[in-house]
Amino acid sequence: MMDSGSNLNSYIELVVPLIEEEMRHIVNNLHDDLAQSGFDVGQPDIFVTMLRYHLGFANADGTPVQVYSGKRLRPVLVLLCCEACGGTAGNALPAAAAIELMHNFSLIHDDIEDRDELRRGRATLWKLWGDAQAINSGDAMFTLAHLAMQAALSRGARAAHVLQALKVFDEAAMALTIGQHLDLSFEKRSDVSATEYMAMIKGKTGALTQAACAIGAILAGAPAARISALAGFGAWLGIAFQLQDDILGIWGDPAVTGKQDSDLSHHKKTLPVLYAAERNQQLRELYFRRTIPGADDLSLLRQLIEENEGREYTESAAHEAYVKSLQALGAAGIEGPAADVLYALAESLLGRSA
Repeated sequence: MMDSGSNLNSYIELVVPLIEEEMRHIVNNLHDDLAQSGFDVGQPDIFVTMLRYHLGFANADGTPVQVYSGKRLRPVLVLLCCEACGGTAGNALPAAAAIELMHNFSLIHDDIEDRDELRRGRATLWKLWGDAQAINSGDAMFTLAHLAMQAALSRGARAAHVLQALKVFDEAAMALTIGQHLDLSFEKRSDVSATEYMAMIKGKTGALTQAACAIGAILAGAPAARISALAGFGAWLGIAFQLQDDILGIWGDPAVTGKQDSDLSHHKKTLPVLYAAERNQQLRELYFRRTIPGADDLSLLRQLIEENEGREYTESAAHEAYVKSLQALGAAGIEGPAADVLYALAESLLGRSA
């Protein structure tokens, strides 16, 4: 599959449609797969429509559509790490789909917990169908992720490798939910520290990118030291990605990021804010009050954050995470086209505008 050399964009254009098709296959064949296993419980059309809608494969009325549904960074990492360790990306496609389905399970539940009404420019599941059905869809997505991971057996993966990958997968899911627990707890607090925030994103963001890289290496039969190094690469890459998001959430161009409202208007406790708030009482008092900031308030908040080194500190922390990700990638001792694309992918995430 690696006929794209070190060209990152070419590789992504090559594999993302394959990942999307794998995900469609998993969702669309759910009923038949259950029936074949003796669980022929039927499947209301609306059940699968809700799953396909969230993934960007259908409109709310069930008509097929292709909506941009994110960068698919995590499943791409699975395939690249598998190839870089001597495996075949095609054999790892079910695992790549599993990682993306797990990510989307978390998004469905996050939207409910955060009361977000929009996701990628469309109404969220809970907004269209209510909390209960959205929770149920999230549970279904979580289960589909596990079924997808097990499907790697039918693509030639060794049973021992799949079992090892499933352990990493479940550990990542636990770290993810712990990260979400911390994030939710932060909403009611006005004393969240920058250190606590970094611990939270290690779970909420870093865990799945760590698992993606480790699982790709595991399915390729890589030695333990290489799996560990690539897991470290993924963890630090996820942290760098989140910190860059924090910067874009305040200073990014909405026309480029696709986010019409600044993180500041939603009182999001991101690293630039928290670091600066630890150093400025006026910022703390302005930011942690419950009133909705106006345009003048937002301008003042940005000014105070910059004056108290919130942006500078976050940019430095993102760069440090990026450097550590490259060090871990170097420790993996991988070479060849897939390794070149991994380096290019890491570089593309630092200083991005969207």
